[in-house]
Amino acid sequence: MKGTYLGEFEEVVLLAVAIRSGDAYGATVVTEIEQQMNRSVNLGAVHSALNRLGEKGLVTSELGGMTAERGGRSKRLYSVTAAGRRALQEIRQVRNQMWESIPTTVWT
Repeated sequence: MKGTYLGEFEEVVLLAVAIRSGDAYGATVVTEIEQQMNRSVNLGAVHSALNRLGEKGLVTSELGGMTAERGGRSKRLYSVTAAGRRALQEIRQVRNQMWESIPTTVWT
């Protein structure tokens, strides 16, 4: 993950986009995070994180079809890029390595 720092919230948003594969837009990302983490999330904060992730090349977006429930407006659908998948894998590897490095005496 050299050169691309992800804050905790960006990581969580990226994970939620990966989980909601094919159906990741602002509201579904909020719902996913709230359900997975039992934590309240602001839609504006999610949109800001999605924009930052897009600037870093970790997600892409496209406009979905228009829906009557949204007054004819389109949803912006997000998906994780290859670089985003690599970043998630690297984050997971580093976290696992750190967890495994904790001496067992800490837990006794």
